[in-house]
Amino acid sequence: MEFKHTSVLLEETIEALKIKPDGIYLDGTLGGGGHAYEICRRLNDKGRFYGIDQDAAAIEAAGKRLEEFGGKVTIIRNNYCNAREALREKGVDKVDGIVLDLGVSSYQLDTVERGFTYKYDTPLDMRMDQRQKLTARDIINDYDEQSLYRIIRDYGEDQFAKNIAKHIVQARAEKPVETTFELNEIIKAAIPAKMRAAGGHPSKRTFQAIRIECNHELEVLKNSLEDMMQMLNAQGRFCIITFHSLEDRIVKNFFRTMENPCTCPPEFPVCVCGKIPYGKAVPRKPILPSEEELKANSRSKSAKLRVFERI
Repeated sequence: MEFKHTSVLLEETIEALKIKPDGIYLDGTLGGGGHAYEICRRLNDKGRFYGIDQDAAAIEAAGKRLEEFGGKVTIIRNNYCNAREALREKGVDKVDGIVLDLGVSSYQLDTVERGFTYKYDTPLDMRMDQRQKLTARDIINDYDEQSLYRIIRDYGEDQFAKNIAKHIVQARAEKPVETTFELNEIIKAAIPAKMRAAGGHPSKRTFQAIRIECNHELEVLKNSLEDMMQMLNAQGRFCIITFHSLEDRIVKNFFRTMENPCTCPPEFPVCVCGKIPYGKAVPRKPILPSEEELKANSRSKSAKLRVFERI
């Protein structure tokens, strides 16, 4: 299957990056190379682009898409949490702009055997990096009830998390839960019929929660932001596209801390901790998809772009 993915908030991200033709840019979630292509198109012979992704299919697709830019482009198979180290190995300490698009690609959702979606019956997998051992099947069958409840409640924000966790544990006591449709049936049984009729597919939130846990998505995000901020040159821009409230909250709070890192007690008349602002969020509020984009790509519905500029 061809790697297809429509980059969300593409024009807005490229505009927010304020690309310098001779600058150095990093995309930590390369995917099919949609944002990357538009960045590379704006670079001259001195400009450089680094793309990181952990998915082999994404690496292959982006490699073909960016072929025309030759030596300007370096693609690295890794997790973006290792970006600073990975670029240092290439002799790069600082960059002029960073993009993180935290969504699951359309390719990953639509490739049945990857097990990301509740729409097709396939073995439970959900790994973004298929070199990783932990799968969605392991989480569903091996985590205790309390852990499952916490994951579905916190990462899926599902009001029926407790009941879903209980039903999973009951079902797997009879036989292991192996496929997406088996999990669908368990979730369906755990949610009252009148509630199933509203608010989209009953499995949506649980599948999101299991995927986040499987790929440690929130920990990776939390643990990467400071390193990436340190990589930015003065006037460098950090553009992050999130797709649900937990990611957005992490990014919003991080940017807020970077704007005002002072740790002095509020009653102190002057700052004595010596921590100075790194820059500012531009604009203050997140950038949302346009009406046209929402019509053309339903997956952009929950997207938010936040942008930070280094001093």
